[in-house]
Amino acid sequence: MKKSLQLILIIILLVSNAVLYFLYFSTSQKMAYVDSNQLLNGYQGMIDARAAYQQKTVTWQANIDTLTQEIHKKLQDYEKNVARMSKKEKELSQELLKTKQQQLGQYQEAIRQKAQAEDQKLTESVINEVNAYLAEYGKKQNYQIILAATNAGNIVYAEEMLNITEEVLKGLNKNYVKP
Repeated sequence: MKKSLQLILIIILLVSNAVLYFLYFSTSQKMAYVDSNQLLNGYQGMIDARAAYQQKTVTWQANIDTLTQEIHKKLQDYEKNVARMSKKEKELSQELLKTKQQQLGQYQEAIRQKAQAEDQKLTESVINEVNAYLAEYGKKQNYQIILAATNAGNIVYAEEMLNITEEVLKGLNKNYVKP
């Protein structure tokens, strides 16, 4: 069983190497790659999207801070006046504080989910813009394929002459229109 698995893996490796060899040395193929991190970090659309997201998170955090301060003030008032309260007033105040703290926790969770969804939406929008530009660029420049190098290592080595990141980034930023 192990030998047949090894044989299959060797055959797959040989076939994939042959395909890559053919693609690389085929004169009719025009290939390039972009550094996706450099491209996204340098793209004005991503910079603006991050700034918009950051502005929203500041507002959301300010709301959370305000609610937290209100709860702390109510807690301090309760602790200050607890000695003068009847048993019924203590119970009502404790229940109110508990409810407010639960509401704050629920609000924080809702904001966290909203922030995550907003971040995903903004990022997805920018990536769609970049991909559309790359498709247009690839057609205009007669590329058969444009690969994206990421930190995940889908391209572990390529000659620098195949890197078109700077050229694409210049064109992408040139075409960018602020919303």
